[in-house]
Amino acid sequence: MRARGRRSSVLAGGLGVALLLTSCGADEVDGGSAGGGSAEASEFELDCAPYEEFGDLEGETVTVYTSITDPEDQPHIDSYVPFEECTGVDVQYEGSREFEAQLVVRVQSGNAPDIAFIPQPGLLATLVDTGAVVPAPEQAAANVDEYWDESWKAYGTVDDTFYAAPLGANAKSFVWYSPSMFEEAGYEIPQTWDEMIELSDQIAESGAKPWCAGIASGDATGWPATDWLEDVVLRTAGPEVYDQWVNHEIPFDDPQIVEALDTVGGILKNPDYVNGGLGEVQSIATTEFGDAGLPILDGSCWMHRQASFYQANWPEGTEVAEDGDVFAFPLPPMEGDAAPVLGGGEFTAAFNDDPATQAFQTYLSSPEWANIKAQVSGPGWVSANTGLDVENLTSPIDQLAAELFQDPEAEFRFDGSDLMPGEVGAGALWTGLTDWIATDKPTEEVLTAVENAWPAS
Repeated sequence: MRARGRRSSVLAGGLGVALLLTSCGADEVDGGSAGGGSAEASEFELDCAPYEEFGDLEGETVTVYTSITDPEDQPHIDSYVPFEECTGVDVQYEGSREFEAQLVVRVQSGNAPDIAFIPQPGLLATLVDTGAVVPAPEQAAANVDEYWDESWKAYGTVDDTFYAAPLGANAKSFVWYSPSMFEEAGYEIPQTWDEMIELSDQIAESGAKPWCAGIASGDATGWPATDWLEDVVLRTAGPEVYDQWVNHEIPFDDPQIVEALDTVGGILKNPDYVNGGLGEVQSIATTEFGDAGLPILDGSCWMHRQASFYQANWPEGTEVAEDGDVFAFPLPPMEGDAAPVLGGGEFTAAFNDDPATQAFQTYLSSPEWANIKAQVSGPGWVSANTGLDVENLTSPIDQLAAELFQDPEAEFRFDGSDLMPGEVGAGALWTGLTDWIATDKPTEEVLTAVENAWPAS
């Protein structure tokens, strides 16, 4: 555990020292790695006043359990320093790759951490059912009301009780491309779905493959295809139908979902469109998702739909920028000017209402923490907290993701397969969409099989 101690530079009491956020903007930060940005936690001063109402917390300890491990864990640990120095609380961080399985075991055995960072709202609901999760403090709820889109609060709410404030986020509705290839060919960034299909036809007519894709991911093979389907349901059927579908208020194989998957098939199962540099349509099922976009670099394909976190998959030395080797544009809307945004993230759930735990939950929900975290992190971290200054993010893709999250016109929806029961979202849907690609299984047959896998209660 990192040595700690209260620094004399932290001004507690009612002085209300403003957080120093502007001295380390993105222009001064190198790209770095996921392990950390160029800013040091010791550079920040935090207004301690919001945490005084929790009482004297000196010497208290808060334990955090999360799936975020090396190297992404250190920026988290660093971002807690201003809070620790304000309050005297010692935050003890534990990351585990077995988090999802072990958290449930720990909770059931009475060994729950003080706080867990939960990436699946479905898992949050499961834990709430055990009675072990306590509601979020009103101070954290107030921060979420002020700084997040209301949909984010809904994902941390179970049976009308708000339990878990959102933390980090990722945006999935991106299409990666090569800016230089587009410029040389005279291609424009498509602003609508129709323009994207017209561009795909234009590229295909030139003899090239417009798209490259891969959905292999070990035991989780198929999940990238679920993102495709979710993104297109949002566009063809709309957010309200998306919510009904995710909550099983309409059948999984509703005609609107059939239409959406057929629309996805218009790209992923079109031999004229895929799979640039990788093979035929069926190669999508066996191509690792992390490798699938790489043919863009040698001109074998032109577009690859994948999330903001895909920036970590480009080879070392690849410049990710609007005028660099690769960049991304938002997956266009089918109607209107604002594209729906599909994404994911974590939520902070507490297993006790101790003052130190509540104070730390409140800190994590604040714009002050989001800005500190941005400045101590390398590329690959973003939050949907609207109090986050996008200039504090080190990556242009992270900045673009934050702008999408903060666009009041954009409809955000959480990853649907993470909201569905595990046997559906991480089971039948993964295998069904893999068969849909690998064996050309018909759309309705796949969706009906998933519908039949939905638990009875």
